[in-house]
Formats: sequence, structure tokens, C-alpha cells
Amino acid sequence: MDDLDKIRLDKWLWAARFFKTRGLASEALKGGKVTLNDAKPKSSKMLNLGDRLAITQAHRKVEVTVLVLSDKRGNAEQAQTLYCLESETLIQNKNPQDQALAGYREKGAGRPTKRERRQLSDWLGS
Repeated sequence: MDDLDKIRLDKWLWAARFFKTRGLASEALKGGKVTLNDAKPKSSKMLNLGDRLAITQAHRKVEVTVLVLSDKRGNAEQAQTLYCLESETLIQNKNPQDQALAGYREKGAGRPTKRERRQLSDWLGS
């Protein structure tokens, strides 16, 4: 871990493994998916110890307090030492009852599958 006084917010989010790349962290900041002390920061905003972050990702919403500043990305165990998790809410979007699952179709409905086309081709002898 580094002993830094300040670090860029996008770099810390990447090092803490909230985002896979710094570019994705910057996009989330631009899109308003991250708040710093109840304000919408820019990527270049300097982060301090004790700052509170609210991060919205595709599958969850988390609120964390910054404990350690680091610009080095380590493994998951090291990343978890950078912050204190205050709250976590999982986002589980459920499909409505009448909506079919993606990739599912009734047998015989729509275009034949590759397997069905091969069986048909073998049956017809072509």
C-alpha cells in the first residue's frame, strides 16, 4: 500500500476494484454513477482519507468510506482493505411473468436451429 496524501478519484476506484479499467471508472463518474460526499465529482477530483463514496454499478449499489489511498491495483483482498463498506444493495431486475427468457423459443416456432437444419438436410438427402 502507498502512503499518499491525495489521489485521483478514478485511479482509486480502479485500485479498489470497483471498475475493471480507469476508463470505465471515468465513464461512471461522467455518467453520475459515483457521488463523493453527496456531490457529483469529476475524474480528476482528489480523494482524501475519510471521504464517503456512493457507487452504483449494474448489479449493486454500495456506500463506502475511504480508509487507505493507493494507486496500485492489487488482488481482491488488498482492495478490500482500502475502504470500509457501509452498505450494499443488490440490484436484481426480474423479468415480468409474461416476458420470455432471452434465447428461448417454442419448439417448431421461428427459424430452425442449426441442429434442426442438419436433420432436415439429412432427411431430404441433400
